[in-house]
Amino acid sequence: MEETPAMPKLADWTEKITPGRFDGKTVIVTGAGSGIGRATASRVAREGGKVIAVDVSEPRLAEMKAELDGCDVTTLVGDITKQEDIDAIVAAAGGKVDCLANVAGIMDNMSAQHEVPDNIWKRVMAVNVDGAFLLGRAVIPGMLEAGKGSIVNVASAAGIRGSAAGMTYTTSKHAVVGMTRSSAFMYAPSGIRVNAVCPGGVLTNVGDNMVNLGAFGAPRVGSAQGNVQGMATAQQLAATITWLLSDDSTNVNGTLLSSDGGWVAI
Repeated sequence: MEETPAMPKLADWTEKITPGRFDGKTVIVTGAGSGIGRATASRVAREGGKVIAVDVSEPRLAEMKAELDGCDVTTLVGDITKQEDIDAIVAAAGGKVDCLANVAGIMDNMSAQHEVPDNIWKRVMAVNVDGAFLLGRAVIPGMLEAGKGSIVNVASAAGIRGSAAGMTYTTSKHAVVGMTRSSAFMYAPSGIRVNAVCPGGVLTNVGDNMVNLGAFGAPRVGSAQGNVQGMATAQQLAATITWLLSDDSTNVNGTLLSSDGGWVAI
């Protein structure tokens, strides 16, 4: 029997804070209680930004805020699929939103189309697509008035290929890609930049709730996982996201930035 090739090891990396990069900016980060969202909120806060940190878990938000003593962080427990919670998030920002990081997302159960349960389809699409749409729709009018703004949507390798996840998650992330490109085109003359990050394998808890894996789909997806180019940390993804949010990426708009260790090249 042939041995499965070892997963490539990514280069050692140390996070380097850029003091003042987000001075004077208000940044909304969803999914801020854990994983990529938490790392993104932390980095923006430590680089001088006012962070509106949103998550469904109050304990996770409290833990995150406790680690950022002295930083300007407002935590808000909210469900981004509900319009009343979207309104509360924008209100917490005080009517001024310079940047939005749509990070919150959930996985499917790696099922193929013929075995996708209704509840998984509806929930994954609601969080991954509706949530990003609703919050983007809510903050863009203020950005139009200001004549500037930066939005980063977290898509996925599953947003540019069919072999990275189940059918539902893959569909949701392709929708995020379409949302990103349409908005980037629509608002470019208005000073608003909209980009997407496409992570590969990341060491987070996003798959912790995956149960009842698709009997047909999961083995098929698993057969392609040997191509994953190493597992990144949440902090590495936050570095990519915060660069796109910041003025350092001033000439970048409508891009799908793969942050996957080179998986996109295969």
